[in-house]
Amino acid sequence: MTKSKAVCLLSGGLDSSTCLAYAIREGFEAYALSVDYGQRHRIELEAAARIAQALGARQHRVLKVDLRQFGGSALTDNLAVPKDRSADEMSHEIPITYVPARNTIFLSLALAWAEVLGAFDIFVGVNAIDYSGYPDCRPEFLAAFEAMAKLATRAGVEQGQRFRIHTPLIAMTKAGIVKLAASLGVDFRLTHSCYDPDERGRPCGRCDSCILRSKGFAEAGLADPLVSA
Repeated sequence: MTKSKAVCLLSGGLDSSTCLAYAIREGFEAYALSVDYGQRHRIELEAAARIAQALGARQHRVLKVDLRQFGGSALTDNLAVPKDRSADEMSHEIPITYVPARNTIFLSLALAWAEVLGAFDIFVGVNAIDYSGYPDCRPEFLAAFEAMAKLATRAGVEQGQRFRIHTPLIAMTKAGIVKLAASLGVDFRLTHSCYDPDERGRPCGRCDSCILRSKGFAEAGLADPLVSA
């Protein structure tokens, strides 16, 4: 029986790696898509390549879209990455690590590849519970993008196809994601989450992403091999 194709956005982080593993577990033939957007933590692209190979993605492509041309984010500009913030601070306002329109751009690229592949399923590892306040991780944004996809594609207009945006992690805590990843066989050693790693790629342990990851592993009762190594 031929498997349905799915495009899976893959950053190399914990959430996107878990999402890819989930899509494969659900029986999809996964086409992993990573974006080199000029992020200061470009080492995550190496993690994405490792994860795609380890989990058995059908293909893995990396597209270059230089968002440093615009800046406006600590990830794409010469701005300091926030450190040592509390959970309350993280949820109080949209942080400087927000990259303008990033998920809109990423999902548009995934949609373009999906239409070429004849795939109508797109997986993205966004989360609206333990997250840093990004507006493009919210259910209402994703529902709007799904509606737009039907209006903006030939497959949607001429063939009546519906593109589905799958967000299996959207209502999960970080601890729940860690547990799901473990059950799916994700090798945590291959992932990368830090926004501000050192020259050797080691996590800082203090940025929002590191703090949320640490919280997830602690609440899941598991050791993070990137920290304990």
